[in-house]
Amino acid sequence: MRVLFAGTLVVAAAIGGSAQAGDAFDNDAAPDPSPWLFGDWNGERTRLKDRGIDFQFGYTSEIAYNTSGGSRRDAAYADQYVAGVTLDLEKLLGLQAAQFQATFTQRTGRNLVEDADLGTFQLVQEVYGRGQTTRLTQFWFHQQYLDGLLDWKIGRMGVGEDFASFACDFQNLTFCGSNPGNIVGDYIYNWPISQWGTRLKVNVEGFGYVQAGVYDLNPAYLGVSKALLPVWFSDSTGALIPAEVGWLPTFNGLSGSYKVGGWYNTSEADDVIDGTPGRGLYGAYINLEQNLSERLKLFLNAVVADRRTSTIDAQAALGVVYTGLFDARPQDDVGLAIGTTHMNDRVSDQEGIEGSEYAAEVYYTWRPTPALQVRPNLQYVYRPGGNDANGDVFVLGLKTSANF
Repeated sequence: MRVLFAGTLVVAAAIGGSAQAGDAFDNDAAPDPSPWLFGDWNGERTRLKDRGIDFQFGYTSEIAYNTSGGSRRDAAYADQYVAGVTLDLEKLLGLQAAQFQATFTQRTGRNLVEDADLGTFQLVQEVYGRGQTTRLTQFWFHQQYLDGLLDWKIGRMGVGEDFASFACDFQNLTFCGSNPGNIVGDYIYNWPISQWGTRLKVNVEGFGYVQAGVYDLNPAYLGVSKALLPVWFSDSTGALIPAEVGWLPTFNGLSGSYKVGGWYNTSEADDVIDGTPGRGLYGAYINLEQNLSERLKLFLNAVVADRRTSTIDAQAALGVVYTGLFDARPQDDVGLAIGTTHMNDRVSDQEGIEGSEYAAEVYYTWRPTPALQVRPNLQYVYRPGGNDANGDVFVLGLKTSANF
């Protein structure tokens, strides 16, 4: 019933939103598609945005069913609600090139990896996790200086917003979001977790940028106590210090993004084998994206973490996205990705397993309006958890995103 209700809500909103978008146009003219399923509130939403107040309301759901693998056949549904506002402080207060962002999220649902005992390193429903609760996800101030040369951000935010940032179009976590958080999620907290931090970026004309940040580390950010408030929790364990260089070239009119970065965690952590305490957790990553044509984009993501403290110490993903496969559907796209997540050899040798999990996913995105995406997908996981004893997993998935 829950899945049926959510699906009915999205479809009804799409129909209603399209009708509202068309009301403002002459019948003889073709209406522009609305970016919001609930329409423009009789033009008020656009007027508010022009004055510096931009609301965001979103919903994402992910359904997964395993046709093989795990201890039984099962289906699970997980979702996320988002409500936020961006304040243009230059329009509102005259503060040049400045903005403030506040965002709240709520996650609910079930996790197929747990329910069906799939044994995978990575979720087959990336939207699940970090507590099925409502929390403050963004609460930050951002401003540019010297005509955009310097870019400063401070507040409650996630590391993956700015470092190793990557889209989350795929449903398998191997191919979604900032990859450091996929392997050392015990101290790098991706969306929807926020923590106090600051980031300074230097934009280099004709090249790209260089940036670094400092983030407070405290497992209390993962909890549900005061999750809706921008509090600073006591008893922090240390600081996370990431740095990144981004090269943004254009080849024959085709843009690219080449990011190389790393991090250092000042906290104390035990050795994964003998439990010896020590300081210094670190890692490095690359995120490469290149448009090969107007329709075809290639990406390569890879990340490694130190072998002393990391049970999962590496991940790599390679994929392509093609937009406009059919002339009648120019905004639809298809994606294909393959990847691997690797268990630290020191751990896998001790446990007597091979240690590498391999995943693949293919999806098709149907966009009936710019505000709605319906994305069926197929996932295959070979050697889940790096263990031959776990049966290979095949998942039928459906990811739906709506912008209200």
